[in-house]
Amino acid sequence: MPQSQKPYVIYKRKDWKTFLITINPVSGLPSRVCEEWQRKSFQNLPNELAVHANPKTKAAAEIASVALIEYLKKKQEEGSAKRVVILDISVGAWLEKFTKVETSPRTGINASKNRPYSVDTLDGYRSYYNCHIKDDPITALKMAETEEEDILEYITRLSLKKKTGKKDETLGGSRTFAGVIIFIKMAFKEYQRKNRSWINPFLYMEDSFVSINSKERDALSEDEVLKLFMPGVLRRTMELAVCSAMFLSGLRRSEIFALKPEDLDFQTPKVTVRRAWQNFDNKNKRVEGPPKGKKTRKVSFDPVLQEAIKKLWSENGKHEYVFCWKDGSMPGPSWIRFNFKRWLERADINLDGRKIVPHSSRHSLASLLEEKGVPIRYIQDLLGHANMKTTKKYLHSTEKTIRDIGSKISEAMEKPVENAEVELAG
Repeated sequence: MPQSQKPYVIYKRKDWKTFLITINPVSGLPSRVCEEWQRKSFQNLPNELAVHANPKTKAAAEIASVALIEYLKKKQEEGSAKRVVILDISVGAWLEKFTKVETSPRTGINASKNRPYSVDTLDGYRSYYNCHIKDDPITALKMAETEEEDILEYITRLSLKKKTGKKDETLGGSRTFAGVIIFIKMAFKEYQRKNRSWINPFLYMEDSFVSINSKERDALSEDEVLKLFMPGVLRRTMELAVCSAMFLSGLRRSEIFALKPEDLDFQTPKVTVRRAWQNFDNKNKRVEGPPKGKKTRKVSFDPVLQEAIKKLWSENGKHEYVFCWKDGSMPGPSWIRFNFKRWLERADINLDGRKIVPHSSRHSLASLLEEKGVPIRYIQDLLGHANMKTTKKYLHSTEKTIRDIGSKISEAMEKPVENAEVELAG
């Protein structure tokens, strides 16, 4: 078959509601980039092209295709320009490049591999740079001349730096300390990739001294999860719907409030997680982006959640996003945090010193599935953990387990409670 003379080809199957794109070498892009964009969904476009991520017509898909090709070409050109002056760049200037999507040396690489940059990641890098790097003497050194001793001296200064608002505590050993060093190490590794003969100052340093020991969140037991769904705990339909999405689908807050009606399949039934809010906790900077891990996934759509959403739409109307109030607005960033504490109190769940937060719902679901014998590999896939292989052959057993839990929740919701408080409307 002769090679297409078009720079791109757009597909749409009869049973699909979305378009796919294939970029051809005739576009002028390297073959390795074209290979990464073979029959890909427009929902995988880089964050900068989010406005084109869901074309409704072929004409809109063609406009998105042109924008994508121009974007990839621009990133290729920027990459070539950087190599001219890379040997003369200072540590400060090199690290600062990673704080902006327009200048980051990794933006073009990620885009060519269909892996858009996370806005949250960039904000983290920017915070590390502005708070703990830009005013340090290390920024004046040339990258090509920086040695291990320079890095160790910086690490010493950073470790002795006082925590904000805590005069007696230093950064050494904290998550911030580890995050800053990991950021610098990543940037130095990228510099080494472009200058293969350069000796990376981190080459002989052990990784263990900058590892981040995440404080493990605790999980609720099955009996405690059932308590959350007892009458009088979830008093509004929105509370029931959101709590069900958390504990029966294992969704993150940023994923729950990014769901749109077209993501829900009541027939299969399945919920397709295509997007999430980046910078979810900052209403002014919040933007749509891919879910964590940059991969679309399907999760269980239990009857309890289905009925809660139907009731929510009956009360508030059907809007662009699934979880909306009557005026089309969504609950704010702190809505789950505030209400989650109230749910625990109403359900009379004794924390006993455990760290139970909204994200604990994912840990709780994972623990319940593991207790029921579901293989851990599929649990990781269900929750959308990065770099984990999909194990679809376990889908049936997992869905059955979730349905069993959902059935118990339905029973708990129907139990009468003496002196139960009246539900609030809306």
